Amino acid sequence: NQASITGESLPIDKSEKDDVYAGTENLTGAIDLKVTGIGKDTTLGKVKDLIQAAEKSRPPILRMIDQYVVYYTPTILMIALITWFATNDLMQFVYVLVIACPCALVIATPSAVVAAIASAARLGMLIKDVATIEAAAKIKAVVFDKTGTLTEGKLEVSKLNPLEGVDLTDLLTSAVSTESQSNHPAAHAMRKLAEKANVKILENGSFEEVAGKGVIAKFDGITYRVGRGTWLEEEGLNVKALIDDFQSNEEMVGMSVVYVAKDKQMLGWIGLRDAIREEASKAIEELNDLGINNTSMVTGDNDAVAQSVGRKVGIREISADCLPEDKVKHVEKLKAEGYITAVVGDGVNDAPALATGDISIAMGAIGSDVAINSASIALMNNDLRRIPFLIDLSRKTRNVINLNLFFGCVMIVGGILLFIFGNSVFEVLSAKWGADPDIIKSIVAVMIHNVGTLIVIFNSARLVRFGEYLENIEK
Repeated sequence: NQASITGESLPIDKSEKDDVYAGTENLTGAIDLKVTGIGKDTTLGKVKDLIQAAEKSRPPILRMIDQYVVYYTPTILMIALITWFATNDLMQFVYVLVIACPCALVIATPSAVVAAIASAARLGMLIKDVATIEAAAKIKAVVFDKTGTLTEGKLEVSKLNPLEGVDLTDLLTSAVSTESQSNHPAAHAMRKLAEKANVKILENGSFEEVAGKGVIAKFDGITYRVGRGTWLEEEGLNVKALIDDFQSNEEMVGMSVVYVAKDKQMLGWIGLRDAIREEASKAIEELNDLGINNTSMVTGDNDAVAQSVGRKVGIREISADCLPEDKVKHVEKLKAEGYITAVVGDGVNDAPALATGDISIAMGAIGSDVAINSASIALMNNDLRRIPFLIDLSRKTRNVINLNLFFGCVMIVGGILLFIFGNSVFEVLSAKWGADPDIIKSIVAVMIHNVGTLIVIFNSARLVRFGEYLENIEK
């Protein structure tokens, strides 16, 4: 099983002198391996180098407020000094400084970002870098891995095809009973279906697993075989008609198949494929609605499987048979074309591409530690609808930040103009309330300062409730 490196959803048979990636898993029996590379020369070592190179090349994201803050204090001090000079009133200098104290501007971005992070966390999105919230609004392209991201990463029984005269239950019972002691992913998928269908398996049998070919079992003197068609032919069974039937069916493209035999009688075949996530197509549709039409899939799986999955979820740009460095090149190509790119993946093979993307999202609940550590966001519930939600949240956060800055500027500029040109207003208030004009000015200055800050806080707080529609959908 080399899915952690290549992303292939099905185990690969290896023969003598075949290359084996470091980091793959042997599923059956014992094997001898000759080490041809160690450390940085292995596939995992190259993955590490790719991640480190990508991390160093990430540009810093500057907030808008940071670009102008250097000019703010000198400008305000100059205005306050001019006001003091023009009015010859030290208190006017103090009032301008009180009003212009930039609390509203300072918290305009942090308050919105904190509210957005709280909203994302409530929906199972852990954001490690707060700059991601602002950057996600600019995403123009999304790159998906296939296995474990768009698909479940686990085989499921897709089709049961008994021969004429063979009962469907007999086909499944024979297959599951034979595979009951096997650790092969196909065996797990068949057992899962049998549990759902309440199919009882045969007991008190003997089992023999033929590495890379299939399983032989005996129950009450009857021999059952489940495995590859070529192996069953070697065992003297007539499988050609079944193989031709499977290969001629276009619906079976990208599907793995096992053939089932009882003594010398063929019972039929069982088709298996990696299950596509239920919400995958909906997530792609929502991305398109947000104006992100550049969605692509990069996978180490073969082209037939990749094209089949791509058609079902609505992705047209597909790159198959990709190793980790190929995925990095695909992301770099999009970035060179001017796209702000988000990368979504789950495995070790996705980690370099995750580190290369402007924004990286790891499927955290089942993803590898390497992928999660390389990503800026981890999805704890693997619901792909969180991705369009993140982009929508980011855009709303950007709007809230801009609105906060607008409110803050209006309160500051309006307050300063009021104190510079509005002496007649304070005289009227003083006469009406019978209070000293300086006391009224002090109260008004403090109120303008604090009201601006409160407006910003309450405006940002609106983001905390954003995304409740997803919670309602889950309920």
